[in-house]
Amino acid sequence: MMAVLNALGYYATWMAAVIGAGSGHGWLGPAAAMIFITWHLSVVRQPAADLQLLAIAVVLGGLVDSLWVASGILVFASAGPWPGFAPIWILSIWAAFALTLNHCLRALQRRRLIAAALGFVGAPLAYWGAALGWSAVQLTSPTMALLLIGVAWALITPLLLHLAERLDAGERTA
Repeated sequence: MMAVLNALGYYATWMAAVIGAGSGHGWLGPAAAMIFITWHLSVVRQPAADLQLLAIAVVLGGLVDSLWVASGILVFASAGPWPGFAPIWILSIWAAFALTLNHCLRALQRRRLIAAALGFVGAPLAYWGAALGWSAVQLTSPTMALLLIGVAWALITPLLLHLAERLDAGERTA
């Protein structure tokens, strides 16, 4: 049941962030993320591992999405206080995603090729859906943007799953 609630929390955060950004309410994503993070940390056995993973994922995600902005392949709606960088609402999605890695996505930790394939396909679909469905992001060169996002996520997804496994195991032995 925890895995289902974990997945629902992530998807609720994603929807709030994307719909909020597309409608000019970039604060919705961070608000939803705070609710999800607060609930999640109150019910998991090892919150420290999840918090470390969250911090790593937000920094990594911020760097990657800021690279897309700097290169001009993505333009985020509701850019927020730091134009030229990843907005807070997209960082909220990265934070929520990090909390899935030791929970609803745990089965992928030892299936890194499958994780890479899912990252390669799933991430571009998410960005494309955010662009087409809610105008939360603009893909200035859609084919190139989706390909680059897919390649990046094919690397990032197994990396974050590996870190999740190590942090979780480290906290269990501490």
